[in-house]
Amino acid sequence: MPANLTPQYNEAEHAFKKATTAEEKLNCLKKMLQLLPKHKGTEKIQAELKSKISDMKEEVEKEKKSPKGGVSFKIPKQGAGQVVILGGPNAGKSSILAKLTKATPEIAPYPFTTREPQPGMMAWQDVHVQLIDTPPITKDYLESWQGSMVRGADLALLVVDCGDDDGLTAADDVRDKLAQQKTLLVHQPPAEPADPRIQSVKTLVAANKMDLPDAELRLSLLRESLGPEWPVLPLSTTTGAGMEELRDRLYHSLDVIRVYTKQPGKPADKNSPFTIPRSGTVFDLAGVIHRDLQGQFKSARIWGTGVFDGQTVKRDHVLHDGDIVEIHT
Repeated sequence: MPANLTPQYNEAEHAFKKATTAEEKLNCLKKMLQLLPKHKGTEKIQAELKSKISDMKEEVEKEKKSPKGGVSFKIPKQGAGQVVILGGPNAGKSSILAKLTKATPEIAPYPFTTREPQPGMMAWQDVHVQLIDTPPITKDYLESWQGSMVRGADLALLVVDCGDDDGLTAADDVRDKLAQQKTLLVHQPPAEPADPRIQSVKTLVAANKMDLPDAELRLSLLRESLGPEWPVLPLSTTTGAGMEELRDRLYHSLDVIRVYTKQPGKPADKNSPFTIPRSGTVFDLAGVIHRDLQGQFKSARIWGTGVFDGQTVKRDHVLHDGDIVEIHT
């Protein structure tokens, strides 16, 4: 018997996948159970949700009992997506931020120069992506706030120092230390996580300092260690090699599209596109523009892919990159 899941349930499930704290995940799971149609075809899903809710309640209690000392940072997301830059000491994270944005982080040839998260906005054509430089992670050191920041990001960039024999080990230490915090750096997160307490974060790998001796050998060892499913981008912040390709990869890895809007009788605003996830709908766009707009939504007219100019569409119409939308309330 089919489950016949409702759009409201699917929205709650999407929110669950985006949640970053145990309490947020628990609230989403409760809402999913509430919205789930109750019939024989959903009995298995009901049992799985109840089990996940039980596990998540334990996780919430653990978070409440854990010490809250230390500094906490929360940087609001801006632009097409948020990318957190990770790496061991002197991997070149701050140099990447400086090359791709207008930020001016302190850059020095000694470890732990970066002590606080440093944001910057990277331009890609007519949109911007938020990059955040973070302190180095080692097998013995991880800032208390870093795990939650990584889990809340849309993408992680793991920077590997291929100019040093210890660079590959340092990158492994980053992954291992975050895994201890139930945060996995993966090339592609699973569609359905096996354990809701573990967060998988989509990650790109950049092999930095390719201008230094023996870097090519270390790059080969890195690729062998990661496996073929992990594409590795070689680059050098010193020479600039690979930096523009990195800019492109960061944007495209967010898997978003640009959508332009217009008011009735006026030309489209081609200067400030909105970005929504690929396969997003007109209704999703309305929520990005303003959360109240979804409640007032009646219809929309589209200029773009798969429609005739000015075609009227319903809320579930899937948008494409470069579409122009005129929303009617």
